[in-house]
Amino acid sequence: MAQETLQYYGTGRRKRSTARVYLRPGNGRIVINKREIDTYFPREVLKTELKRPFYLTETEDSFDAYINVRGGGHTGQAGAIRLGIARALIEYNPELRVRLKKEGMLTRDARKVERKKYGQPGARRRFQFSKR
Repeated sequence: MAQETLQYYGTGRRKRSTARVYLRPGNGRIVINKREIDTYFPREVLKTELKRPFYLTETEDSFDAYINVRGGGHTGQAGAIRLGIARALIEYNPELRVRLKKEGMLTRDARKVERKKYGQPGARRRFQFSKR
């Protein structure tokens, strides 16, 4: 008889990053792309940002998080992971939705880099105008 392990899944996206988050009952270990959180995110701000859904729902030591994240930079990846964790927690307990929604953890940040336009050095920047 095969033992079924409990697992909760959530997908998060931000900028160019996509995170797949798997929560399993455990003691608060976070593994990102097969590396510990401390080696993957050296900045403390990013670590606290992605752990925020756990703090708000008081489940810091209840789950181990196994995360695959691709694309973007560190900030985008941390935001994607945060959204993925929040969605996985709702799959675990739908009653947590109210608390997470109130803190804005379930809102997908849709801001992306605006594309560069032709005849300009950037998206909005113009070349210097010369009257003569």
